Amino acid sequence: MSKKIIKRCILFLTLVFLIACSWYVWQLKKHVTQTLKWEPLVKTVLEEENMDQYEDLVLAIIFTETKGNSVDVMQSSESKYGEQNKITTEKESITSGVTHLAEAIKYALDNGCDIWTGVQAYNFGTSYVDYVVTHGEKNSLELAQTYSKEVLAPMLGNATGATYHYYEPIALFHNGGKLYQNGGNFFYAELVKRNMKIINILS
Repeated sequence: MSKKIIKRCILFLTLVFLIACSWYVWQLKKHVTQTLKWEPLVKTVLEEENMDQYEDLVLAIIFTETKGNSVDVMQSSESKYGEQNKITTEKESITSGVTHLAEAIKYALDNGCDIWTGVQAYNFGTSYVDYVVTHGEKNSLELAQTYSKEVLAPMLGNATGATYHYYEPIALFHNGGKLYQNGGNFFYAELVKRNMKIINILS
């Protein structure tokens, strides 16, 4: 293959890469705009609950859960009703989600854990806090993965460690993009951290 052809191939691949990156950033910007649409309502609910300091965190959770494109923007139906699709308004979703988040964070901090243990518990349930208490009192991706595989998944019927594909960049780099069936999302706290940064950069 001639040098001229190689240069053309490199140029073509570079162009494709740049187009893909531009499209990805455009999509992220679109999702951030959709998420920030709920900022006034988030502010109102947080003021009512005396939790103003968690505004960035709540917006990042909305981005993580639904990109703001759902009635149940914080996916809080299960934590409130024990089943999906029971939330009927965005305010109910945010109010319920904020209440659940506040309880998880308070339980984590009261037990000597870090705030990210509480954020991960928003996805796993507060029993995760008890697990972290006996495993170093600080959330980590590795600890969340172990809990998902060895505690949560078996408790909910997955005793074999069965996984499914999860096409999310953090997951793809970590383990090829896999989550345990019935094991929640052990990447959750890491996703929320990343999404807080994305919102701050693109807002």
